[in-house]
Amino acid sequence: MTMTTPSYIKSLVTPNGTKKPQGRKVWSIDLETVWLPFFTATNTMGDTNIPSEAIGCPMRLAYDKAGAVRFSQNGKPVIRVAKEVGDSVKMVRDNFVANLLQYTGEVMTSHSEEYTNQLSLAEKLGKPIAQLDASNLSKAIEAMKEAEAEATTTEATTTEAEATKEAVLVS
Repeated sequence: MTMTTPSYIKSLVTPNGTKKPQGRKVWSIDLETVWLPFFTATNTMGDTNIPSEAIGCPMRLAYDKAGAVRFSQNGKPVIRVAKEVGDSVKMVRDNFVANLLQYTGEVMTSHSEEYTNQLSLAEKLGKPIAQLDASNLSKAIEAMKEAEAEATTTEATTTEAEATKEAVLVS
């Protein structure tokens, strides 16, 4: 059985050269330049029915249960994404994950030997990197402990010297 990769999967793993947006992110994707135009398009085509006010004003002031404006600990008002937009993004995310898993399952079934070979190769080539990282982390932790111990010793010596100096000045 021969399987070809669906175009929607190929498009996910092919660079398209777009610039990274700089606005508010929802699921790490820009709200203003991606989600709002996308949901406007899906509303236009009748695929979704997100209220126009949610698309028109996607950023909302957050309120507590008593109806008072919520503030963060640093005193700034809390801003949230409109529930209808957030729920729609969650649905897209859930469907996206389901499509990835479905495709993976199809490849695992129809190309099991090749898939197993890819896993073995990845594990083999990744192992030295993981070992090097573990070794470097151990060395860095040891160096940090030594620096902390040295700082503690220096601090104690300085405190003793200051106490001795004060004792001499007092007497």
